[in-house]
Amino acid sequence: MRIIAMIPARYSATRFPGKLMKMLKGKSVIVRTYEAALHTNLFDDVYVVTDSDIIYNEITSVNGKVIMSKKEHDCGSDRIAEAVEDLNVDIVVNVQGDEPFIDTVSLEKLIAVFKNDTLKEIDLASLKVAMSSKEEIENPNNVKVITDNKDFAIYFSRSVIPYHRDTTLNVTYYKHKGVYAFRKEALIDFYNTPMTPLEAAEKIEAIRYLEVGKKIKMIETDVESIGIDTPEDLEKAKKFLNE
Repeated sequence: MRIIAMIPARYSATRFPGKLMKMLKGKSVIVRTYEAALHTNLFDDVYVVTDSDIIYNEITSVNGKVIMSKKEHDCGSDRIAEAVEDLNVDIVVNVQGDEPFIDTVSLEKLIAVFKNDTLKEIDLASLKVAMSSKEEIENPNNVKVITDNKDFAIYFSRSVIPYHRDTTLNVTYYKHKGVYAFRKEALIDFYNTPMTPLEAAEKIEAIRYLEVGKKIKMIETDVESIGIDTPEDLEKAKKFLNE
């Protein structure tokens, strides 16, 4: 089984433009992420895929592997699918470009899903983390996920799901972490399918996989990674590195 990591990397970002090129202890965020993925020793290859000459040149400057995306894409899955279409690979792991402190344990769990799936019933695997605060649960920026009794995703939403009608029962709410491992075939099928109605309404790419019948295995983790979404996040990351 050939397993690679793909790091989709856009230069522009609405909340924090150019964030992947910000410096963390002498290295850019994207270089730190790329090197962290390499150092996990979980992958046969690690690539950055980007639409930016700036990021392309940054990765080549450290002798990294980078693929220039040929088309405009609405989501990371599309960008990765285009990049892997002609690559010899079985499993593709999407590593977030703005999360330089990689959670190796969770990635190991995602990869193990496919190594143990002898019947090839699982198309994707992804992560979920329990939420406790009302503010976190009601925040539409936190995508919620509900699963069946085998931890396969039933639905993703920006709304609060499930609705807690019977308040005498305890309900655990889960946030979807946007880290995926895909079978290559599922990724290519996604790429060749137009955006689906529920995906368009919620602006959640995982829904398209469900709408076309793909099975997504959810793995629970208790690790909250440090993502660089705002200038404040960058400062937190610098403190984490004692910069």
